Amino acid sequence: MNRNISLYEAIGGAETLRRIVESFYPKVQAHELIGPLFPENIIPVMEKQIMFLTQFFGGPALFSNEYGHPMMRARHMPFPITPKHAEAWLDCMKRALQEASGLDEELQAYIIERLSGPAYHFVNTPE
Repeated sequence: MNRNISLYEAIGGAETLRRIVESFYPKVQAHELIGPLFPENIIPVMEKQIMFLTQFFGGPALFSNEYGHPMMRARHMPFPITPKHAEAWLDCMKRALQEASGLDEELQAYIIERLSGPAYHFVNTPE
């Protein structure tokens, strides 16, 4: 990966990110453990995720411009999140990257590594 560009640019920007998120959320909704944590109308969640990931990966600060500081741990506190939830979320993302991104395996692995920190940071409930 070229270290002189953002991860957002490395993945191909908005178009690729949207494909990933659109592949990711059906996997989340179908997952028996994490699916019930999400609303039936997933579209607003997807749009917020696109905004957040754009910013998190070094693109424009879409989420902060619209909603203020992400405060993602606080936003997730109302939901019981265990290490198994984090693992399930990451697995759904890994499968979405494989299916929809067209990115090489090294870059996909880097994305999962980058998302692992936040995923486990949201854990607020023991097994």
